[in-house]
Amino acid sequence: MSQSEHDRRIDYIEFPVSDVAVAKRFYSAVFGWEFTDYGPDYTSFVDGRLSGGFRGGEAARPGNALIVIYATDLEGVASAVQAAGGHITQPTFDFPGGRRFHFRDPSGHELAVWSDPIT
Repeated sequence: MSQSEHDRRIDYIEFPVSDVAVAKRFYSAVFGWEFTDYGPDYTSFVDGRLSGGFRGGEAARPGNALIVIYATDLEGVASAVQAAGGHITQPTFDFPGGRRFHFRDPSGHELAVWSDPIT
């Protein structure tokens, strides 16, 4: 899929875990996922269809996976989130794969939106 075909679709799921190495061993053994490490506290995975990551140093709680949506116009989506009654919980920041922000919807669910790095 091209980036425009990914626009405004769920693109990535991020799970908080207390120990990244334990999560990698488990998901590799059970599901055969492949990993790319980004330091000791973060790894991304590919399951053959969807990508995601494990963010270390946080206790996992049921229901607190972070759903990440891709957008070609990050600032436009941030404005739309606020206009529709959402609340930005983490302003746009850079990470190794691009830029993203986090928001809470009117029901209280936290999600994130990411885009490619500014070139």
